[in-house]
Amino acid sequence: MLRKVITSLTPKYHKLKDKSVFLLLFATSFFIRFPFFFRDYIDRDESTFILMGQSWVDGYLPYVELWDLKPPITYLFFASSIYIFGKSFLAIRFLGTLVVAITAFFTYKIGKEMDSKKLGFWAAMACIALQSLFGSLQGVMSEHICMTFFMPGLYLLIKHERIFWSGLSGILMGLAMMTKLNMAYAVLLLGIYVLYRYTKQREYNKAIRFSFFFAGGIVTVVLLTLMPYFISGSMEVWWKSVILAPLEYTDARRYSVLKMAPTFLLLGLFFYYAWKKKLLDFRAPPVQILTIAILGVLLSFIKGGRINSHYLIQLHPILIIVVGMAVGKIPIFQKFDYRPYLFFLTLVVPLESYLEYYAVVRNKIERGTFFNGEGFTVPQYLVNTNTDTQNILFLGYHIGYWVLDAKPPTKAATHPSNICRDELFPFYDNPRSSSLQELQYIFEEIRPKVIVVRKNRLVFDKKEVEENEYVDAYLEKYYTVFATIDKAEILQRSH
Repeated sequence: MLRKVITSLTPKYHKLKDKSVFLLLFATSFFIRFPFFFRDYIDRDESTFILMGQSWVDGYLPYVELWDLKPPITYLFFASSIYIFGKSFLAIRFLGTLVVAITAFFTYKIGKEMDSKKLGFWAAMACIALQSLFGSLQGVMSEHICMTFFMPGLYLLIKHERIFWSGLSGILMGLAMMTKLNMAYAVLLLGIYVLYRYTKQREYNKAIRFSFFFAGGIVTVVLLTLMPYFISGSMEVWWKSVILAPLEYTDARRYSVLKMAPTFLLLGLFFYYAWKKKLLDFRAPPVQILTIAILGVLLSFIKGGRINSHYLIQLHPILIIVVGMAVGKIPIFQKFDYRPYLFFLTLVVPLESYLEYYAVVRNKIERGTFFNGEGFTVPQYLVNTNTDTQNILFLGYHIGYWVLDAKPPTKAATHPSNICRDELFPFYDNPRSSSLQELQYIFEEIRPKVIVVRKNRLVFDKKEVEENEYVDAYLEKYYTVFATIDKAEILQRSH
């Protein structure tokens, strides 16, 4: 009986239509991500993107009033949501759900094109899970936005050879780059590969036209992001913030090789095994394109010197297809009835979502609201107690600026950790040259009346020893705990 139920729930792959697949992917993405719509933040970067987007809506180009280390399209996504829907966490998270569904849909399209609808479908489902679970991925990250451009661009390179489509692919790749600059490595390698393939086949006219349209699409997007700065006479701001600052950041913030080695070793073993056992046809252009895209992303990790968990969002949608194709060629898996296990796996995988559904309902019962987190409760407390919040510093839960209609005290404080990235200060003309000078300026010149910190936590990363010692000593001397709200402490200046 159970087997019949499971079989009836398994899609009839040959009958799948693109529209129904997209709707199913969106419904799955929505189910997994919906309970996180009500969180104040999931990753602190998302809070920073919201502040940058709000600043743009207020009339300030990115990097002018506030500053952070991402290209402009990331902030345009958040600015567009705020401009159209107002200050709505629900709108931002809904659009994030749509972004994940679009990426998964083009994962399906590529999988279908290269192997089968069955492979494409389950690759897309895995894509949703790996972009929405297992860490701080339920928010809207720049990597999510980036891949919703990159995967359609990659699909066009695989599916269509007409020059028009290469131009559209170039535009999408340009948008991906101007969302996450490190994708330039993958885009460059893909462009070189297609150009080489046309040249090798002696299709020189195609090679020239491809170069013109593909590169033209990329350059068009880059120039469009530059145009507002050109019009306002601040092109240097764009150049320093979009190009120079990321290059400096990657040189200054590198992990040890040992931290990155497991990822590269595992992938190296997989590709070697797939080649040795002929699980993948590396002579086929689509396989070559996906392999080069993967190598481009990995190269960007090497050049960046670090792999954070959310960086893997840029790798998973491509890698899932290749792994699925290889696994499908292994004889034992061809005869294996996976459906009962797959059914129970799909029930167990969204465990984080089930727990969050429970937390949201409990918060509604206990506090009368679905929205939860110190980013909501701290501002609400400050409003209820008529506390002056115009001169406030959030060293934790900095989404509170947005909730309170307040601004960070300096550009460097847009994201609290940016205060300690003094190697980036020259790129937004910060008058202070070191993180300690920045902290001294904030505490001793601006003198915030209210400071919010995370309870029993270091303000900055533990490696920022001097900065943490200075902050702890200053707060102890000049501030008293005004209130403790959940896991946040509200400090008020005493003298």
